[in-house]
Amino acid sequence: MKKSSLARRGGLLAAVVASVVLAGAAPASAAPGDGSAYGVKVDVKLLGQEAVKAGPFAAANTAGPTSSSLAKVDLPGILKAGAINTEAKRDENSGAVTAKASTADVGLPLLKPALGDVGIKLVEAVCTATQKGVEGSTKLVGANLGSIGAVDATPAPNTQIKVGLGPVNVATIILNEQIKNEDGSLTVNAVHVKLLGEGLKALGSGDVIVSSATCGPAAPPMPLASGAGLWIGLGLLGAIAVPVGTRILRRRAARA
Repeated sequence: MKKSSLARRGGLLAAVVASVVLAGAAPASAAPGDGSAYGVKVDVKLLGQEAVKAGPFAAANTAGPTSSSLAKVDLPGILKAGAINTEAKRDENSGAVTAKASTADVGLPLLKPALGDVGIKLVEAVCTATQKGVEGSTKLVGANLGSIGAVDATPAPNTQIKVGLGPVNVATIILNEQIKNEDGSLTVNAVHVKLLGEGLKALGSGDVIVSSATCGPAAPPMPLASGAGLWIGLGLLGAIAVPVGTRILRRRAARA
């Protein structure tokens, strides 16, 4: 048999070996993990005023932009905030997703009729998704809720504080709100103010969220057939396929 035919057979065998080595490295899923974050979002109607919808401010997403910042937010009668910094990033090697939002110098004048001056020096929400699962946390620095006073710097998940105006419950403040979404992701809202309705002794209706982060579930780890894994696969191919093709040629030549 001609050497060219033998060489073609050796090349075919190399291709088969390559397909076996690389096929075993195919990822189980192509869907990446997602993450997002923002500093402030407002959707309220205060008693006797026009509805206000604003934000999300300084939004970040794993699809881009992965980080964002804003110098300040001023919504008269509702909220004031200083610097906002957010990020949402995915580690392509491990598949881990991290989302983080921090908002400085927060004031909530919408709560002043019920609580007096409310201020928090720093409001931070963090969400992390790894192959082990998804978890989140909240940090509050210098938090003072007016007549309620100081609160824990690391509140337990879904801590609720009722806000009354006389005998009427007019709002609920949720600290470290953690929401498990249907897609397996987790949303962490560091501070969520829910105005409960309108009326003679109501503040208004709607929601104010300060520092929110959503992440997960984690993406599959980097498959063998991409990045560094590709070079490992090609190295195995060189070690296996080439010597096999050489042995075939030598045996045919000896018979001839």
